[in-house]
Amino acid sequence: MSEELTTDDLPATLLDYDQWVCWQTEERDDKQTKIPIDPTSGRYASTTDSTTWTTFEKARRYAVDTDDIEGLGFVFTDNDPFVGVDLDNCRDDSGSPKWATDIIEQLDAYTEISPSGTGYHLIVTGKLPSGPNRRDDVECYETARYFTVTGNSVHDPPRPVAERTAELAAVHAEYVAGDESKNERDVSKPPQRASMQATVRTSTLDDETIIEKAWAASNGSKFERLWNGSTSGYDSHSEADMALCFMLAFWTGGDVAQMDRLFRQSGLLRGKWDEVHFADGSTYGEKTLERAVARVDEFYEPPAQDAQRTESAKPSTPDPAVAADRKHTPQVQALGSEQHERRLMDIIDRLEARVDELEAENNALRDALDEAREGPQETSEEKQSETPSLWTRVTARFGSGRDD
Repeated sequence: MSEELTTDDLPATLLDYDQWVCWQTEERDDKQTKIPIDPTSGRYASTTDSTTWTTFEKARRYAVDTDDIEGLGFVFTDNDPFVGVDLDNCRDDSGSPKWATDIIEQLDAYTEISPSGTGYHLIVTGKLPSGPNRRDDVECYETARYFTVTGNSVHDPPRPVAERTAELAAVHAEYVAGDESKNERDVSKPPQRASMQATVRTSTLDDETIIEKAWAASNGSKFERLWNGSTSGYDSHSEADMALCFMLAFWTGGDVAQMDRLFRQSGLLRGKWDEVHFADGSTYGEKTLERAVARVDEFYEPPAQDAQRTESAKPSTPDPAVAADRKHTPQVQALGSEQHERRLMDIIDRLEARVDELEAENNALRDALDEAREGPQETSEEKQSETPSLWTRVTARFGSGRDD
């Protein structure tokens, strides 16, 4: 990255937060994807791990000194007031479509041109309404995501990062949530195929809690890689999609709408997700979610205190009949759920440990076979020994591997 981007190009309020990363492009599924990089370690950064972020100056210095780094990015979290609005495919030599200029004018806040030059990034403060984060070429995020930052402001002088909660609600209602009965292109609509309606489930946990729990689980590193868009370890992008959907199915209790909403926030999302691939009209994403839910045998059952995070406290009068039966008390229910969670985590730990053992055993056997195939390199003393040589022992078990 060149040294062009400086503190003078950016809103001062963003510079007060140590939430900066670098980014570089990598090819994922035949598509160039912007991957966040930790300026301290040079490894992949995570939008939910603050140890992989740093100050603007440190991130800028690393970007300038490192050839592969193409720019800087800012991470949105629950601990800051910022909301990012991403407008894609809406800028070329002929100008911008009306929907894009309407959003820019309505939010009237800091707006810059994206790295590709074909879109805009807007940053405001406020709170997003509940609902989907993305539809068509409009995305809105306030946590667990990052924006590339160019400093190439649309306005001169740049607009401030201003409070726009009311304006965000209006933009979200019109361009993201939309009117599903009138807009056939609404890709945020959750799957509701007839084949799935018989097993509709509803999660009691909000999106943030789901992500936290998945990240903290024993297989959290795998979830992190998939969430950030990595397909390493899988033969195809589709297999990685399914792996993430299995995890989302478990943690959401099979809530397809929440699974769809979360998947759209992950780095694995691509255009194929909303393409019709089946004779019944199902999209690739709908069928992937359906299959994931159908193939998960057990779902996470959250303790009572976790479920209450997404609901307002409601006073209630205890039912004497229930109160008299200890097995129905909230304390015992919570204990049972915690024991169930621990049991599931133990199963996962044992399975992963067994996989590691099998991989180690397989690698050892492969090494032995490779060494044996190089041919016996025995000394005269070894030939006289009563102990069979490595070559003799391996070929006796596996064969020589040669065409005689």
